[in-house]
Amino acid sequence: MARKGRTEPRVWTPPARELTPETSLGFEAITFAEDVLGITLFPWQKWVLIHALELNEDGNFRFRTVLLLVARQNGKSTLLLVLTLWRMFVDEAPLVLGTAQNLDISEELWQEALDVVQATPDLADEVPDSSVVKANGKKSFRTRDGQRYKVTTASRKGGRGLSGDLILLDELREHATFAAWSAVTKTTMARARAQIWGASNAGDTLSIVLRRLRALAHRDLGWPDGDDESEAIGLGATVLDDDEDDDTADDSLALFEYSAPPGCSVADRDGWTYANPSLGYSITERAIAAAMRTDPEPEFRTEVLCQWVSSTAPAPFPVDDWQATLDNDSRLDPASVTIVAIDVSWLRDHTFIARSGFRRDGTPHVEITASRPGTDWVMDWLEERRDRIDAVVVQTNGAPASSFVDKIDRAGIPRIDWSGGRLGRAHGLAYDHIVNHTVRHLQHPGLDLAAATAYTKRSGDAWIIDRRTSPHDAAPLIAFIAALWALDQELPDATPISAYEDADLVFL
Repeated sequence: MARKGRTEPRVWTPPARELTPETSLGFEAITFAEDVLGITLFPWQKWVLIHALELNEDGNFRFRTVLLLVARQNGKSTLLLVLTLWRMFVDEAPLVLGTAQNLDISEELWQEALDVVQATPDLADEVPDSSVVKANGKKSFRTRDGQRYKVTTASRKGGRGLSGDLILLDELREHATFAAWSAVTKTTMARARAQIWGASNAGDTLSIVLRRLRALAHRDLGWPDGDDESEAIGLGATVLDDDEDDDTADDSLALFEYSAPPGCSVADRDGWTYANPSLGYSITERAIAAAMRTDPEPEFRTEVLCQWVSSTAPAPFPVDDWQATLDNDSRLDPASVTIVAIDVSWLRDHTFIARSGFRRDGTPHVEITASRPGTDWVMDWLEERRDRIDAVVVQTNGAPASSFVDKIDRAGIPRIDWSGGRLGRAHGLAYDHIVNHTVRHLQHPGLDLAAATAYTKRSGDAWIIDRRTSPHDAAPLIAFIAALWALDQELPDATPISAYEDADLVFL
């Protein structure tokens, strides 16, 4: 028997009361779609409209913000189109604002809406040609009664000076800052019947806005995917903590999430039905199977299973191997040499110091031993510990941390130069240690996140971490790599410091 996509989302905000034509305008929107637009909606699209357009006792919408998560190509654009035209022509919403991080996406939805209007006899006469503006970045059309659908840019200036009644934020996963969200959504503040719709498939650690909204909704629902979800998707708990006595909290945020269950195998066909509600209607199992065979797993999980991943780019180190080398009980041998490596964030707003040495069994040990904002504290930190530091390693040749080179030399602290071809060799050495499980490191949020998400770039025939383009601060990972590499070098006075050399062993 052919599988059908599930009509009901896997995670969703329940209604406050029974949903009927008197308590939800979704029924009216569905009738408009079928009788006026000639669009037959899929069962899941009808379900979402009925639940998202729930009314309060005062006749206003219960939800001010609606978050719709569903896999690609399932028909969310059609749902948003129906919603838009119903709000304009039936509900008489004065202004619909469409936006997306990529302006082409919002303009494409606008064009589809205009095409439907002009092809629908009951609506075409209501939108005179003179009301249509097709200039790029300024597209809009207006009904004879004054209702308008306008496209605006997803930026800090988008929508300012306007009062929106329906805000559409398509592909919300692409919003890496709150600038556009803050500017566009605030246009609804003075509108009692306003709604903000954010629609997307799942994102990754760069999806700042979507991650926060989803986490807030999951928290309100009692963390259906586990009470550690805020950390799993990269949000610190403090972001979500609310005062239990806060009387400003409400239930105006709705989540309708069509996603495969956590831990679901990419080959689990029953799992596909959770994220693809249009399966069996417009999407076939064969099409999903083809994508599974050709897509990298992170891409397939975000695009087809609507599951969150740390990054759609491959991690610089295999995640399982990184976890296998994590040992919070690991300690340096008191007799071991001690190396510290300094690295500074791309924007110079944070400095990380990694410490390395050897354990009693001769295994290298690395940890982030200091992490503070700015750079002005570093030399004092080094001076206070100079009798416990055998050498400092710092990247030269214009790297952010290279500003410490002269200061370290003037202070008379032994320094190991890290530059040129040594960078690629250090990254290769770190990779070998990780995959062979021949190093131990302590847990550190910044280091672990960078190890799972940092981007790489070519350096000759080798690769190195690309601090500029990485989605999260790569400085702790670069300090880790430098500190580990330095253990296989000689101290400035040419004293061998490698446990492998001392034991007449060769590391492969």
